[in-house]
Amino acid sequence: MSSYFKKGKGWRYDFTLRGIRYTETWFKTKKEAKLAEAKKREELNKPVSLMEMPTDTDFLTLINRRLDHVKAFNSAAHYREYCYMAKKWVTMWGKLKCSEITPDMIEKFILRRSKVSAYTANKEIRYLRATFNFGTKKKIISNNPAADLDFLPVEKRIKYVPPIEDIEKVISVADRETRDYLIAIADTMGRVSEINRLTWDDVDLTGRYVILYTRKKKFGHLTPRKVPMTSRLFDILTSRQANRDQTKPWVFWHTYFDRKEGLMKSGPFKDRKRLMNGLCKKAGVRYFRFHALRHAGASLMDVNNVSVGAIQRLLGHENRSTTEIYLHSLEKAEFEAVRIFERARQNSHTDSHTDKKRSQAELA
Repeated sequence: MSSYFKKGKGWRYDFTLRGIRYTETWFKTKKEAKLAEAKKREELNKPVSLMEMPTDTDFLTLINRRLDHVKAFNSAAHYREYCYMAKKWVTMWGKLKCSEITPDMIEKFILRRSKVSAYTANKEIRYLRATFNFGTKKKIISNNPAADLDFLPVEKRIKYVPPIEDIEKVISVADRETRDYLIAIADTMGRVSEINRLTWDDVDLTGRYVILYTRKKKFGHLTPRKVPMTSRLFDILTSRQANRDQTKPWVFWHTYFDRKEGLMKSGPFKDRKRLMNGLCKKAGVRYFRFHALRHAGASLMDVNNVSVGAIQRLLGHENRSTTEIYLHSLEKAEFEAVRIFERARQNSHTDSHTDKKRSQAELA
């Protein structure tokens, strides 16, 4: 029996029987892993008539089922990312059975993707691993060939957070409709997807708050949170509500051409990726994206002594550690530590200089 410990995954069993690999992890002790392996071997060694044959399916079938699941339970942005990656996988492995896709094949693909960046390669690993895990959970395949792939080392850098002055410059050069949209993002520190799906039912002008919904929670449920309005956002939404098209439920919407149906439609924005590039150039500031507005708002509250708990609730984070990533300001204690270091260094240098002069005087 081959049972061993893998850092970050606990104890696992791993063996090959009749040319098929079987593995399972997350056991707390070696004894648990050994017992689970023995049970699995016992099941596999039963007569064929008494046991279920090892499961397998076409890779293309697995991808289609996984995409259906992602579309139903995750955000539209996550689904688009999945589709983009799945097209590459299907080009390579679409005609294969899942059991024919080996860890070596996936590793070679990941190494090619690493030439783009380590971040890109690691993202492919996460999505492939999730795809095969989905298959094993649904019992349509028996093995995850991406389970033991190691993530590539990534050089972490502090994200660029634009100063408030630059954000206001960008807002000032935008047209009226876009200006309202940017202020809604900046003043609620909401995600773009949350502002895009904002409806008038989510706006309470009497209570002066909006309700934002996010899917960035486990199981993909839309989870609401209340965010108070700033004075300028209150004025904007009051004006927009008074002059809105009563047939449209969304606060921000557009008319677009639907290629599939060949006609014009109205609906909420899905993404507006190209918008910020043009506005930043027009305002003459360093390029930043929508998400930077969340970081800028969180950092501004942090330097003005807003509690991390309050910032966490406003941003809609489940974990405090996620919120702390958004806080790019240096703590007062860190500045004080550097000042103490500087004073100590200067005092040490002064004392050393004095001792040197005293020694020279005594020698003379």
